[in-house]
Amino acid sequence: MDRFVRNFIVVSIIYLGAASVLGVCMLWNESLLNFKFVHSHLMLLGWVSMMIYGVGYHVLPRFSGRPLRYPKMGELQFWTANAGLIGMLVFYAIGVNSPSDTIKALTLLFSAAEVFSIVLFLYNMLATLLPKAAH
Repeated sequence: MDRFVRNFIVVSIIYLGAASVLGVCMLWNESLLNFKFVHSHLMLLGWVSMMIYGVGYHVLPRFSGRPLRYPKMGELQFWTANAGLIGMLVFYAIGVNSPSDTIKALTLLFSAAEVFSIVLFLYNMLATLLPKAAH
């Protein structure tokens, strides 16, 4: 298993734990309900998407009988996805209590990094799974 594949799986499990703890804290203290966005994105982009990336990178090339087309792009996607998610959630959380144009711009910047990481995955998977046209 490639290192970045294992890393995706490991961080997804960490995000599941963090999102679960935050969810319980939100139930315990209703003032934390302002962080529903953080909780849901930890679950969906952290736990679910990171697990799908890791399993997808490992399994889909094997199903297609082809090696992953761009392994270094997978590594780049790992770092971009995690930096994007963490930055987006940190600046969103700061903006809940201290809104400003700068904080909003930083939240959007890290959100764009997250979208870019998704585009990397889409491109890498399609380049791996779709056969080249015969000449």
